[in-house]
Amino acid sequence: MIGRKEEQHMLLERSQRDEAQLIIIYGRRRVGKTYLVRETFDGNFIFSYTGYENVSKKRQLEEFAKALSRYGSQISTVPKDWFSAFDLLLALIKSHGSKIKTVFIDEMPWMDNRNSEFIAALEGFWNGRASTIKKLCFIVCGSAASWITKKILHNKGGLYNRATLRILLKPFTLAECEEFFAMKGVRMTRYDIIGSYMIFGGIPYYLDNFDSRFSLSQNVDRLCFGEGALLADEYDTMFRSLFHNPEKHIEVIKALSARKKGLVREEIKERLSFLDGGNLSRILKELELSGFIREYYPFGKKRKGSMFQLCDPFTLFHLTWMSSRRQGHEGFWSSLLGSGAYNAWSGYAFEQVCLAHIPQIMRALGIAGVLTSCSAWSSTDPDGDSAQIDLVIERADNVINLCEMKYCNNEFTINKKEDISLRNKRSVFERETRTRKAVHLILITTFGLKQGGYSSVFQAQVRMDDLFH
Repeated sequence: MIGRKEEQHMLLERSQRDEAQLIIIYGRRRVGKTYLVRETFDGNFIFSYTGYENVSKKRQLEEFAKALSRYGSQISTVPKDWFSAFDLLLALIKSHGSKIKTVFIDEMPWMDNRNSEFIAALEGFWNGRASTIKKLCFIVCGSAASWITKKILHNKGGLYNRATLRILLKPFTLAECEEFFAMKGVRMTRYDIIGSYMIFGGIPYYLDNFDSRFSLSQNVDRLCFGEGALLADEYDTMFRSLFHNPEKHIEVIKALSARKKGLVREEIKERLSFLDGGNLSRILKELELSGFIREYYPFGKKRKGSMFQLCDPFTLFHLTWMSSRRQGHEGFWSSLLGSGAYNAWSGYAFEQVCLAHIPQIMRALGIAGVLTSCSAWSSTDPDGDSAQIDLVIERADNVINLCEMKYCNNEFTINKKEDISLRNKRSVFERETRTRKAVHLILITTFGLKQGGYSSVFQAQVRMDDLFH
């Protein structure tokens, strides 16, 4: 298995304990949650079931009963409700005696139909008997992170504080993507791997569908724009599978995509006046938990003024390119490379790659062991020079790093105009923030900085290879 070593270790260690374990695994759709569990335990479950999307309670119970029968439960009739269904599961678990008992319920959010009393039944099952069964490892998995968090992790009833382990499974890092491509026989340079990350993020399902015969741009055309493209409907499918009535979630995503640095809550509400405060808060939290947006505080603001920014690469790519194109445009992406529109998109997309690899950036700067906080900053003076920094690293050793991120197909060359702009940006930051710390300009780029008359404006640089560590 590529990556996931820490997650595997935690799962296996918990499964060996005598006390009953309730393990919750959640994360973005297609990130590999099911694969992690099945590979870790090699399919050795005393019971396993995957919830069905968009089916009735009656049909869900019928399928659950079939699964119980496959694993050895003696069932004469389909259980009439989830209370009866969990009683049957409890009997099956107890029939396995004193050995380790691993149960895996995948896509549990899909099992919770309206008025089904599913959560009440689950509470009764776990608190009534299951939590006292030694060597029981009960694993719950789901892509609807908002459901997992609200109904289980932050449950105000019988499941409150019952989870013994929670795992938020994140996308692959660049290093893991490189290892994954190598395993699949897909030969790509690190520059192209970053290019793939800018489109697909580190989502294993997307990367698994690359064809080793083709280049990166050919694979993008085939997966996103060609006739019958595999990911043509992925955006709509993704939101439908994660949220009930996802239309408002999509509107929030669209609003955030229109502004690079993101929006404060009041700006979102102003643009989407049909959303009241309570619904907006809920939708923002659900989108954040599902990995589509991030909340951050601009430099100098710790309690108020947080901003929400679109951070999911594939969502950004879809809204920029796929939503306005009909499928069947063979070679569309290949023909776009190097154009002005491509360059504008790639700059922002590369910034998101960098923001997903802040630990690697800090390691490259030699400050991995220094207490730091990361934020962004933009000038608030309407009459002054405009300036914006997308990554500000404030360090406990009396230094602030202003990171400039540049996506280039060669060494980055700085000219006199850019030198003036960078020095001005630093001056504006120092003046408006009134910081007493030393302010260093840092370049994060692909092939490094070409040394020349103006290269000394940067105190340090982080190259593409550093992001793969």
